[in-house]
Amino acid sequence: MAARSKIWVAGALSAAMLTSACVTDPETGQRSISRAAIGGIGGAVGGYLLGDLVGGRRDRTEKILGAGIGGLAGAGIGAYMDKQERDLRARTAGTDVEVTRRGDDLVLNMPSGITFATDSANVQPQFRPTLDQVADVLKEYNQTYIDVYGHTDSTGSDAYNQTLSERRASAVANYLSSQGVQSARIGTRGFGETQPIASNDTEEGRTENRRVEIKIVPIAQNDLR
Repeated sequence: MAARSKIWVAGALSAAMLTSACVTDPETGQRSISRAAIGGIGGAVGGYLLGDLVGGRRDRTEKILGAGIGGLAGAGIGAYMDKQERDLRARTAGTDVEVTRRGDDLVLNMPSGITFATDSANVQPQFRPTLDQVADVLKEYNQTYIDVYGHTDSTGSDAYNQTLSERRASAVANYLSSQGVQSARIGTRGFGETQPIASNDTEEGRTENRRVEIKIVPIAQNDLR
């Protein structure tokens, strides 16, 4: 897999701050984060990946309990996620899916170039075998919460990008459910264009920003009390 340089958005930045850092090309109308703003936030980890679960931990825990899914003992969480990480890396080897470890959480980055056609929320047929492999691992390691995040570049209006990101997140979540991943474990959220990982000034950067991410979080026994 070719290495790609990434510019991570600082977790402390809110969507309002990101919006204020945007500039608009007077000729094309293309909106992007200014190079100065990107330079000031480069190297940090996007805060949305470190935040709470979609819908809140309490609500998600109630769904987990209702589905009869158990939690992990504290001492065993690390080993459980280690093994799941190895299996995910093995199953996605040779694809453009990136697997990242953040503490005990895992994040899968799926560029829209392999998941969706331009301006579409339909999972591309050629990507389904890879998503099938991911679903198989998620089914095997079922003591985890799953958050699916949709993102877009800055092309188009805020409202349109927000809706498209939500549709893409839902499409991946629905596909995982159709392959046997329990829906009680899954939450979805669209971020529109508010969480770029690269500059929207270039096609390469916009391609990186158009993506779906899956965050996998262990279910601890303490969560279920």
